[in-house]
Amino acid sequence: MDSNDAADLIAEIHEERAENEATEKFRNRAALMIAILAAVLAIGGLGGGNATDDMVANNIKASDSWAFYQAKNVRQTMYEIAVDDLGQQLATGGLTAEGRAAAEKRLAEYKKTVDRYDSEPDPKAPNDPLAGDGKKEIKARAQSYEDAFAVASAQDNNFDLAEVALQLALVLGSVAILATNRWILLLSAALGVVGTLLTLNGFFLLV
Repeated sequence: MDSNDAADLIAEIHEERAENEATEKFRNRAALMIAILAAVLAIGGLGGGNATDDMVANNIKASDSWAFYQAKNVRQTMYEIAVDDLGQQLATGGLTAEGRAAAEKRLAEYKKTVDRYDSEPDPKAPNDPLAGDGKKEIKARAQSYEDAFAVASAQDNNFDLAEVALQLALVLGSVAILATNRWILLLSAALGVVGTLLTLNGFFLLV
């Protein structure tokens, strides 16, 4: 081996080492990115599970509240019919003085009951529009549960889309490591960014 051959051999060794170092550096960075995306996916999965639980719970509460509202409405209607009947009896004037007094007393009680069914705030929290057993308060509670369900549903949709994006990003990241392909890794990183943003939006609903 002459001096030229030795120089060529040394140059090849240096190039091979440099190439190996670049490949190793690329793979280390890709592995780190994959680990971060996997952590984001795990956090998003937790948020998605909580959102699903909230959807189910608020849907049940809203259904129960509307059922309670309908029951109150039926009872109120019965008392309203009784008020009309007593009003007609008093208007005809065919009652004795004693009967008229009793009818007027019942009429006043029925009207109070009708008003109570319409709105009955909780005396322990008179300023809370959701506290109480009147139709007004029950309706407000049912609507608040429906609003909470809508929020949880929007969060769940974001978490679902984030999971798809992050899963694809992880697959492409693994392929990029095996193929040592920078473009595939860039595509994986782009999907990872999308998935991360969707995960954040799932928690905070910024958009």
